[in-house]
Amino acid sequence: MATLTAWKFPTPEGADQALATLEQLQKQELIQVLDAAVVTWPADKKRPKTRQLHNLAGGGALGGSFWGLLFGLIFFVPLLGMVIGAASGALAGSLSDVGIDDDFINDVRSQVTPGTSALFGLTANAVQDKVAEAFRGSHAELLHTNLSAEQEAALREVFSDAEDEAAVRA
Repeated sequence: MATLTAWKFPTPEGADQALATLEQLQKQELIQVLDAAVVTWPADKKRPKTRQLHNLAGGGALGGSFWGLLFGLIFFVPLLGMVIGAASGALAGSLSDVGIDDDFINDVRSQVTPGTSALFGLTANAVQDKVAEAFRGSHAELLHTNLSAEQEAALREVFSDAEDEAAVRA
């Protein structure tokens, strides 16, 4: 089963660094990255930049239209006309089936701000302890996952423990 997650980083470079880590983990066969997209928002810019990973093959990839719609809803809809907003609203309704609802959109919109970045990933077959080890010290904050509440709590705990151990070593 594929997992859709959204992670926030306290710097504009954090998501790109995390994506590089994910790509290395995939080469080691510790996770399968089906699709991913990055949002970077330098502190001196009015809008964030978005980028989808394009070198992915396979049926699990979400495609540019998905990421475009999602990022449009999160970051740009207030700037677009009412007609486009209404059409996007209708399309957004279909995203709620996969756990992307108004709460998710509003959470990401309020937390990914100038000076931060975010990594959105569709992944599968993660070796959680190895993935957590690779992300020690990244200061990643989980914004969203389509995992069950129990699985999400375990994921947050793994990354919380990784951050706590990194702080002790520093």
